[in-house]
Amino acid sequence: MIFTLYHNYEETTMAENILTGIKPTGKLTLGNYLGVLKNLHEMMNRGNCFIFIADLHALTLPIDPNDLRENSKDIAAFYLAAGLDPNRVTLFLQSSVPAHAELNAIMQNYMYMGELSRMTQFKDISAKIAAKSDAKDSHIGLGIFTYPVLMACDILLYDADVVPVGEDQKQHVELARDLVVRFNHKYGDILKLPHPEIRKVGARIMSLSDPSKKMSKSDPKGDIFLKDDLAVVRKKIMSAVTDTGSEVKYDKENKPGISNLLTIYAVTKGISIEEAEAKFVGYRYGDFKREVADAVCEDLGQFQERYKQIIESKEYEKVLKEGAVKANKVANQTLKRVKEAVGLLSID
Repeated sequence: MIFTLYHNYEETTMAENILTGIKPTGKLTLGNYLGVLKNLHEMMNRGNCFIFIADLHALTLPIDPNDLRENSKDIAAFYLAAGLDPNRVTLFLQSSVPAHAELNAIMQNYMYMGELSRMTQFKDISAKIAAKSDAKDSHIGLGIFTYPVLMACDILLYDADVVPVGEDQKQHVELARDLVVRFNHKYGDILKLPHPEIRKVGARIMSLSDPSKKMSKSDPKGDIFLKDDLAVVRKKIMSAVTDTGSEVKYDKENKPGISNLLTIYAVTKGISIEEAEAKFVGYRYGDFKREVADAVCEDLGQFQERYKQIIESKEYEKVLKEGAVKANKVANQTLKRVKEAVGLLSID
């Protein structure tokens, strides 16, 4: 679950609408930076971009209110530090656009419980919650079950053509597509059919301590966080798990640790995996990791300086307010079409 990209709906129907978002449930990692934030320029040049901070989704699991607020500020500042141009992109808080909740109340009637219960993410999260020994924290909230409905509404409100997501979210976009087909079959051509997009390079940065697991905000040793001190970042990379042998080669099955570090280097430098492999022919693992650390620290150092300036100036507040105005204008157009289609009486 970015984005003045929006000018006027009628003026931009020929351009590609791109929607993406980040849930403010924890510290963002190097994986978020390389998989999403580093691609902002490409996205901005490609079409009409809507980027949102999915704060309503964050409530589906227990979260401290102060953490939610601070994480939301950080994400907004991270986007701006990464080069987001608020004059070309609409960046907003999900909770600042009431149409998300209102469309959710309508669309939940067009999804089936069987579909939602088959979602892999729901099954995984509910199993972890049920396994908790503390009974008071072992209840499964309705929000976890209906998460894909709200995610579908996030997508449909902005007539998204493309939804860049990780592999773990692709199933939810496919369900949103099923919803569009079902709804349009009943009411006519009301909603646009979205398409998921998985990036081939850098889409899935793995843990440095266990390259079989995604870098996902929960492993202090294996995850690099965007606010980590650069000395800590360097230490984590130099301590990264490697593989048998001595060849620096991309082979996810036999060399997952080295392959992960090659991916990190390639995306940081903006080159292909093949180019990264060619550079490190004959390198020993220690020298290879040192160059990866140098590249990441140089990039993150500049990024962190920009982030600090934005947080101190509170520049993100103005951007989020202006983004909410633009997002509401677009979302309300879609909501109006849906309400008219289902027969909700308008007295405007």
